[in-house]
Amino acid sequence: MTPVWCEGRTMEERHSLRELATIPTGERFELPLHREVGNITVEEAIARRRSVRTFLPEPMHLYALANLLWAAQGVTSADGRRAAPSAGACYPLETYFVCEHGLFRYVPGDPHSAVRLGADDIRAKLAKACLEQDFVAQAPLSIIFAAVYERTTGRYGERGIRYVHMDVGHAAENVHLQAEALGLGSCPVGAFNDKAVEEVLRLPAEQKPVYIVPVGVKREG
Repeated sequence: MTPVWCEGRTMEERHSLRELATIPTGERFELPLHREVGNITVEEAIARRRSVRTFLPEPMHLYALANLLWAAQGVTSADGRRAAPSAGACYPLETYFVCEHGLFRYVPGDPHSAVRLGADDIRAKLAKACLEQDFVAQAPLSIIFAAVYERTTGRYGERGIRYVHMDVGHAAENVHLQAEALGLGSCPVGAFNDKAVEEVLRLPAEQKPVYIVPVGVKREG
């Protein structure tokens, strides 16, 4: 059965995440265009969404990755507004992803793109930082949200902490629903050692990990 993200697309367009292995560390690269019309309705995605912790050993595709990242924090208007709401348009979230080809940071914009930060497969280390949740290592992809709280608290004070947590909830739910629309499975992960995740991802001091979303092809049954 042809995966949803491949339907109606040429072989050239069906890029595997293996393409990421060819990108030099430190280089910014353009992601494929996201799909604006899906195969299922929002209502269907909401009804079908479940937390998935077992994945088939099938490769992810750049097209699917691009859609997931766009749903998380993609720019959706000429004035820079994004796919997920943000209090005061402060946009405190930084979005990272890991796969077998390394660590990457998403760069929202036109066109949307990413930067390869490292070439090592750190999924096992990330799983260990997630309190030994092995499915994090088995998932072909994990999207990680980190927060720069000062972007929001600088405007709203202590109340801004709550707004940041609301922001990441909006963004993560977009990812879960987009994954379902693509025929993929995802799972919210909040149980992790903050310091360990910071070290695995080599996050700047001002960035704090707040939410992790492993994604992959569902293993039915």
